[in-house]
Amino acid sequence: MPASPSDLRADDILALARLSTRPGAVRAMLGWLTRRTGGPAVLVGDTGRVLAGPEGERDPAVARATADAVAELRRRGAPSAVLGGAEGRPVHLIALDTDPRTYLAVVGPDDPHCGTLLADAARTLALCWRLEQAERARRRIESAEGHSREAVLHLLMVGSVPAAQRIAGALRPALPGVIQVYVIECPQPRRREIARRIDREAGGGAWIVPCPVRPNHVIALVPPETGPPGGTGPADATDPATGTEASTGTDASTVTGPAPTTAPTDGTHPAAETHPATGTHPAAETHPATGTHPATETHPATGTHPATETHPATGTHPATETHPATGTHPATETHPATGTAPTTPATPATPAAVRAPADGTAPATPAAVGGGPPRPPHVSLDRLIVRLVPESRVGVSERVALRDTPTAYEQAIHALAVARNAPERRAAFGGDLDVTVLAGPAGYRWASELLAPCLRYAPARRADPGPQELLGTLGSWLSFGGAASRHLKIHRNTLAARVRHLDELLGVPVSRSLAAQSAAWLALRLYTAPQAAAALAQAPPEPTVTLEAVLGTPAAGTWARAQLRPLEQAGPATGLETVRTWLRADARLPAAAAALGISLPGARKRLTRAEDALGRSLLTAPSAKYELWLAMRALGSL
Repeated sequence: MPASPSDLRADDILALARLSTRPGAVRAMLGWLTRRTGGPAVLVGDTGRVLAGPEGERDPAVARATADAVAELRRRGAPSAVLGGAEGRPVHLIALDTDPRTYLAVVGPDDPHCGTLLADAARTLALCWRLEQAERARRRIESAEGHSREAVLHLLMVGSVPAAQRIAGALRPALPGVIQVYVIECPQPRRREIARRIDREAGGGAWIVPCPVRPNHVIALVPPETGPPGGTGPADATDPATGTEASTGTDASTVTGPAPTTAPTDGTHPAAETHPATGTHPAAETHPATGTHPATETHPATGTHPATETHPATGTHPATETHPATGTHPATETHPATGTAPTTPATPATPAAVRAPADGTAPATPAAVGGGPPRPPHVSLDRLIVRLVPESRVGVSERVALRDTPTAYEQAIHALAVARNAPERRAAFGGDLDVTVLAGPAGYRWASELLAPCLRYAPARRADPGPQELLGTLGSWLSFGGAASRHLKIHRNTLAARVRHLDELLGVPVSRSLAAQSAAWLALRLYTAPQAAAALAQAPPEPTVTLEAVLGTPAAGTWARAQLRPLEQAGPATGLETVRTWLRADARLPAAAAALGISLPGARKRLTRAEDALGRSLLTAPSAKYELWLAMRALGSL
């Protein structure tokens, strides 16, 4: 018994509904309509341009036929029609409920009476087309915002802090004055997930950028009070009452926890904020003399702030939690028989805001702004990330001023090198990147003289890079090598041409010699240091200063010994000789392996152990190879 028309229509609607749930639903539905009607089905814009069609190449004849039919339909002002297109093939047109107007067109169907099918398909197609258009718009906006955020990061990296702040102020959030840089290494498909979680935990105050150089890195500029590294707690953040930053008193070389907070000798512990009602600092622990327990934070469950004094009517001290049965605030401990609060609690309770957990991790933080589950108790942001994405590794910088973002990024990269081999998969930077301590006024003069040809350069054509752009190229090349083309958004051939031009200008082979690269790196650091202008003004009028003179000062010797001490304390397979051989080979791993008489994987393993000993990155840019080369040169061991 043949199926009735109503049954066939129901089957068609069901097939369209199933196709509408698939990825690429519009193309899938147009392909189904093409097979179902026997004629090519396409979506056409109000200008006559084909917007979508089945998989495969588009037929120019179909495009001409639909364009002519759309023009005629618009002239008539009708929502649908069957028109005779080019080459005598009828074109069935029906307008979709979209803005701008879009038409479903079927050219030369086998069934001339397919209007009901097309009307049913048009409703589902309109919904799917609007959804796909919205998704495309969302991706464009997301891409534009990502490029804008990347531009802000680039401005910070080149020292243009005011410009970065203006752009960030328009995009939101505003850039914080003090930051920590997190560099998260993770699978590329999970970067968005990690970025959303960081933003939620930071209360919308973090500046998060997918790394433009490495597709598996996420860079986050996080206010210190919202994302303490390696277990440092809120007590280390800036005190809102005084405007001063509390010292942690802990080493940040690896992920460590804060020392337990100790109360003063009078038994009270000042809170991190002034109470809004009384203007006084409520204690964070129960006072041993009075038995009162002032709260220091908003209660995590109720969002209310408990009083800091005993209740005027009852004389009891309300606790920081609401009693689950009565809804009232009982005292710190409720007597099991009477249900009243004792005057003095048996054991003073340390609030969660200042309590240090036994495993040395960070104290709990309240639920973040923006919804979602709150951060688990006693879990720092870097620990939360590696729990969320077990394949990830996290490196965290020290707290720095916003103008020192380039330094913080290098710190986070060095910490990430340690985190790759750490069992916790996370690490905080604990070294010192300030290379300017090795140079006196003569060193700044040497840097200015080395870079002078580039600073005096006048481009022959208006489109050629000027002095500042060339210095930016030099800094990016020294930091990222060939990946600098992605950082600078230029073609790799353009980058190679600029680096060759810098070789000619500076008179040193920065493109291939580690010695020249190390000298240029030091010169850039000294030239861009905040104290450079004052130091140059104090420099005596001496003849040409050499790099040997800069590295021959007592301060340079002290700096160099501090840089190399971790390698001296490491074993022979990890120590100075391995790194020295690698530096002599211009940091080329195959040449270093041959000089050491070991395999390439063996040389890589030794340098990986050296990274762990130094707490610095060697094999991944930005690398500490320049500092180590300068340190060994200063001590005459290279």
